[in-house]
Amino acid sequence: MSDMAEMPVAVAVLVGLLVVGGAALTAAGCLGLARLGTFYERIHAPTLGTSFGALLVLAGSAVYFTAGGGRLAVHEVLIFVFVSITTPVTLMLLAQAALHRDRAEGSDEVPPPIDSDAA
Repeated sequence: MSDMAEMPVAVAVLVGLLVVGGAALTAAGCLGLARLGTFYERIHAPTLGTSFGALLVLAGSAVYFTAGGGRLAVHEVLIFVFVSITTPVTLMLLAQAALHRDRAEGSDEVPPPIDSDAA
């Protein structure tokens, strides 16, 4: 299928719903980043928006290019694997760095470290 007019209506609707849903989740993550109060709350919302929003957008892209090209599109799977691996790792590294900084500064908003001898 080389022409956009040849795309079946059901496929076009599915692609549209997936992309709009992914964009809505990503927008919700951005809104959470802007609205939430502390750093620890702020890093959580965009991570969820990135992970699930990217999943839906990439699923829409895979459906579109699979239906339009007549072959299975797998590039989106690789993109999602890399995004789903790097996003949580980045979240953990940012949270650990912020926690270390806040504890070093003596902030009262973070819990004290767990004492392994007390357990």
